Amino acid sequence: MGKPTGFLEFHREPPKKREIEERLKDSQELYLGWDTKDAEQQGARCMNCAVPFCHTGCPLGNLIPEWNHLIYVGQWKEALQRLHATNNFPEFTGRICPAPCEPACVLAINEDPVTIEYIEKAIVDRGFEQGWITPEPPATRTNKKVAVVGSGPAGLAAAQQLNRAGHSVTVFERSDYIGGLLRLGIPDFKLEKQIVQRRVDLMEQEGITFRTGIQVGRDILLTEIYDTFDAVCLTIGACQARDLQIPGRSLDGIHLAMEYLTQENLKIAGHTIQPKDAISANGKRVVILGGGDTGADCLGTTHRQNADAVYQLELLPQPPNQRNPGNPWPQWPVIFRTSPAHEEGGVRDYNVLTKSFDGANGKVQRLNAVRVKWGDPDESGRPSMIEIPGSDFSIEADLVLLAMGFIHPEHEGIVTEIGLNLDGRGNIKTDTQMMTSVPGVFAAGDSSRGASLVVWAIAEGRKAAHGIDTYLTGSSSLPIIQS
Repeated sequence: MGKPTGFLEFHREPPKKREIEERLKDSQELYLGWDTKDAEQQGARCMNCAVPFCHTGCPLGNLIPEWNHLIYVGQWKEALQRLHATNNFPEFTGRICPAPCEPACVLAINEDPVTIEYIEKAIVDRGFEQGWITPEPPATRTNKKVAVVGSGPAGLAAAQQLNRAGHSVTVFERSDYIGGLLRLGIPDFKLEKQIVQRRVDLMEQEGITFRTGIQVGRDILLTEIYDTFDAVCLTIGACQARDLQIPGRSLDGIHLAMEYLTQENLKIAGHTIQPKDAISANGKRVVILGGGDTGADCLGTTHRQNADAVYQLELLPQPPNQRNPGNPWPQWPVIFRTSPAHEEGGVRDYNVLTKSFDGANGKVQRLNAVRVKWGDPDESGRPSMIEIPGSDFSIEADLVLLAMGFIHPEHEGIVTEIGLNLDGRGNIKTDTQMMTSVPGVFAAGDSSRGASLVVWAIAEGRKAAHGIDTYLTGSSSLPIIQS
């Protein structure tokens, strides 16, 4: 274990964040680094439990106690090896994962858990700094070709694992950039894009081919790829956003969150946005509909664009400050959370149902809403939503961002072209090996699981790679964790 008395001697001390006034001036990463001593002390808090519940909290089954101990004793390179044994991209998860492993830490029963996510980031960042992370091309090739459609975390994980198994892998991406939402959806202040590109460059050096600006189902048919490659892995995400079809939705100034975030990422990358197409919060009254991570990403972005005022509205009730009795450890705690974006400003409001938008000259000017309460479950088992009489109110708004989540992958094109079976939620249906209803076509990540976490996408990409390798060769030595 780390240090037998470490959890008694040292308190949880995450890395410090840059001051709000400073970080609002740019889009650079929020967190400052740890020095070696800080990281090693935090690793010392790990108790190396007989039953490490942190493993069960992590979709990847990361070997958390092992690398916590290794950094405590100063064996950083060995810690990196154990980290990479289960996680292809710890530099991503160490920055943007909500760390479900931490609430499952035994320390979390009655005090602050081990700083697992930040230790993970410290290990991989040191690995890059020291030159320990280098290309790992396979020693031999199998003469099998695999196409991966989509380059988000699931696609990248599947591609890297399949390449390591010796297969020739080509990744097709419809945008001009590799990385999916890692590149175009998540703001730079959470994940700077050179971090993504650094890993992509390594993967190219390992022998993976990336083809950008190609939308499968439009620029090239999936059937053409199917006929050319020995297997196909679909990692196309759950890009069908939940919209809000209410009076006034067609007014200018109302946008899906990903329209807004993608444009900002492109702008930071150096793209010129025409004034008529620009979506900017500068000097505007902004309303964000949706209280999740995407809404918080929009919130932080509006702050950096100098919004005049920002409201973030959520239909559901505000979560409690502490676990409810029905939500015990080691379950993920459904509690009220404050992100760095919320620390920067804005008003959060709950139990709000948006009814309509008003405007003038084709532009939005006002959001009209009513407060709701939640009653007994209806026939579907969901709590009934009841509008509170006389609680109607309005908010002046020049920009409205719809961040209400994603419902399923886009069906038009790839899904309909080859008639893939779907599950009850509209996701691509797969078997235990991640194969779809079409032999040789596999799916992973949000496209099969539904919109979820980056860490789950990586886990499913690894699982799909194992399934594809087994399909092509009869067996596989690629490691996976059964989920």
